[in-house]
Amino acid sequence: MDLGPVDRITTDAVGEPGMRTFYLQARQADATVTVVVEKEQVQLLGASILELLANAGRETGEGPGDDELDLEEPIEPRWRAGRLSIGLDEERDLFLLEVEEFQPELEEDDPDRLLLEEPESVRLWATREQMFALSRHAAAVAERGRPACQFCGNPIDPSGHACPAMNGHHERA
Repeated sequence: MDLGPVDRITTDAVGEPGMRTFYLQARQADATVTVVVEKEQVQLLGASILELLANAGRETGEGPGDDELDLEEPIEPRWRAGRLSIGLDEERDLFLLEVEEFQPELEEDDPDRLLLEEPESVRLWATREQMFALSRHAAAVAERGRPACQFCGNPIDPSGHACPAMNGHHERA
């Protein structure tokens, strides 16, 4: 499926920190695509967008505000995302985000390997402004989760956590 340039593109999470499901959503006219993504994919996507924009050497407007980047209902994901690839087509002055369906890793001799179908994919074309706004929003979405431990980087639940860097025995201050 090829959408673009999209009318809107966003990412967000639904649920309580520690139990959230992350989504990537894009719409062009009446066609909306929603896929489940991982928090790390959201963070990496945001960082990759900023890196590509910095290398482009062109001024980029702010794009839509955070109030315009909520997920649209109904949230009906097609599938879980596996690989995300992003690039900037300088000739068209558009970003291309390719999202491929997650496929489990199976060994060569695994009989289930023959049952796997080719993964689905979607290609999303978006402006620099849309992607800059997506990057800002992605960072904000990721920050709304549980804080990371300063020693091990693992998420800290409201009740704390057994930090492997502190051998799990350190009292919280």
